[in-house]
Amino acid sequence: MKNIIIGTAGHIDHGKTTLIKALTGRETDTLEEEKNRGISINLGFTFFDLPSGKRAGIVDVPGHEKFVKNMLAGVSGIDVVLMVIAADEGIMPQTKEHLEILQLLNVKKGIIVITKTDMVEKEWSEMVEEDIKEELKDTFLQNAPVYRVSSKTKEGVKELIEGIDELTEEIHSKDVHGHFRLPVDRVFSVTGFGTVVTGTIISGNVKEGDIAEIYPSKKMTKIRGIQVHDNSVKVGEAGQRCALNLSNIKKTEVKRGDIISVENLMEPSMMIDCKLYYLKSASRPLENRQRVRLYSGTNEIICRAVILDKEIVNPGEEAYIQFRLEKPITVQRNDRYVIRTYSPMITIGGGSVIEPVATKAKRFNQSYVEDLKLKESGDTSNILEKTIEKLSNTFPNEKDILKALGKNEIELKDKIKELVDENKIISLDGVYFHVNYINEKIDKTSNLLSEFHSKNPLKVGISKEEMRIKVFGKTLKQKTYDEILKVFENKKIIKIHGKYISEYDFLVVYNDNQEKISKYIRDEYKKGRYTPPKYNDLLDNCKDKEEFKRVYESLLERKILYKVNEECVLLSSDYEECKNKVEDFIKKNGSITVAQFRDIMDTSRKYSFAILEYFDGIKFTKRIEDERVLF
Repeated sequence: MKNIIIGTAGHIDHGKTTLIKALTGRETDTLEEEKNRGISINLGFTFFDLPSGKRAGIVDVPGHEKFVKNMLAGVSGIDVVLMVIAADEGIMPQTKEHLEILQLLNVKKGIIVITKTDMVEKEWSEMVEEDIKEELKDTFLQNAPVYRVSSKTKEGVKELIEGIDELTEEIHSKDVHGHFRLPVDRVFSVTGFGTVVTGTIISGNVKEGDIAEIYPSKKMTKIRGIQVHDNSVKVGEAGQRCALNLSNIKKTEVKRGDIISVENLMEPSMMIDCKLYYLKSASRPLENRQRVRLYSGTNEIICRAVILDKEIVNPGEEAYIQFRLEKPITVQRNDRYVIRTYSPMITIGGGSVIEPVATKAKRFNQSYVEDLKLKESGDTSNILEKTIEKLSNTFPNEKDILKALGKNEIELKDKIKELVDENKIISLDGVYFHVNYINEKIDKTSNLLSEFHSKNPLKVGISKEEMRIKVFGKTLKQKTYDEILKVFENKKIIKIHGKYISEYDFLVVYNDNQEKISKYIRDEYKKGRYTPPKYNDLLDNCKDKEEFKRVYESLLERKILYKVNEECVLLSSDYEECKNKVEDFIKKNGSITVAQFRDIMDTSRKYSFAILEYFDGIKFTKRIEDERVLF
């Protein structure tokens, strides 16, 4: 069922609250001060059933200029506005400011309600209606239906209800399939239940028992219960006003302006990039770094407006602005906002969020502004590609990308797949990289290997771990790194040799002296076999000791020599023969002892023990008391 939220707007004492009582039979002023003074201070909430069977939530906002921040908190999620104008006064200052706010927040549908018609002559109300239509030209209300109502006599109330019902058919359904978000507008405690928050769900749905996160504090909570229009329900959906009973959260740990949403979906930020429309009615230009009040959802935050593409912003102009905030905010791309002067508080502009987690930008940085224009354009594929390119060095998964996009993106997987199919993005082990990032790392890897081989011609290559740290840093997971190396090898950039990496076509080539040393070492190990020579003895018998060390290390890296431990090194052919003999013996006899191994290999107990312990270490064999079996 379509969920509709109706909001009121208009000047103080033009009858908004009384009108709602006439429509619903309920009083929305709940504070004693409101009742005593006859004015709305805080937001009021109620609901009523339309003739078609739809249930509409109503948000009653205060009209007094002192409480515009409360009005802003109330209208952030509405579908239809009732612009209430008293017949005895007509359009007044707060009527105009509320209208400007509604336009800045991109409210599309509205009804003009002329109240207190019982207090004026018919001719007078007709004249007021003409004035209103003239005043509302070139606004979203210029073609809005007009109803004349007396909340006191109930004249016109029935027709207004029918008009609301008819208009709600034109309202587009909310994004019920997106990620759940609810801006908090009220917080209170209920004895026996604990903390309760209320607000309008602006996207997605929430279920009883769901785990949710409170932003920007990032405290975790569980949804203990849900109420919609005073009824307990299992699920709340976009477009509904909800009360959520939060588990393990004190009343002091959540406040108006917070967002209840999906775990790890968004990132609080102290800076946001926005498109600003500066109102024609503003009395003076907006200056760079001017202190303003920013309103987004149900939040009010003081900030500095850094103008990115102009010296100043004149009334009626648009600009790209970076708001540097005095406390963190959590928003998503395309969220609407309003700004007011710091003091006195007057509405001067608003627009939409482009980058919800911005980096500090320099003014008149053309490439930065062009990037904002691209994001503003709404070209999802392009924005997604740029986002992944920007994130590649953090090794993002889907959730990281979604968070960075700063908006609900239902078809994210499909759009990423399109980029992968177009060879713009590479997917490895659930991590996504832009092809430019991979090419950059290929260049860096090639340069490092070229330099390494030039300095170390006898070494097989750089260790994989050293290369990982130098090229990608310490945070890249091993599994993802191995996948990247496979890509590099498939592209014939590198060759993997166990723990080492070389250029794809690199070969160790010995000069005559090195070849002579290599032959000497191999011959000595061939003679010794399973009673191998000691390293220091070989070194002492060689004149060029530095060259000996280089050649010896090279033979180990190339697996021509196999190091069991510091005192036991075998030719690789002898090592493989030894391994095969152990396997054959165990398969035939069920197990092998150190003594049996010593006899088979014609070696000492010392080397027998060393080799078998090595086999245990590589999980080729397993020790059970004094015997070994195959692992």
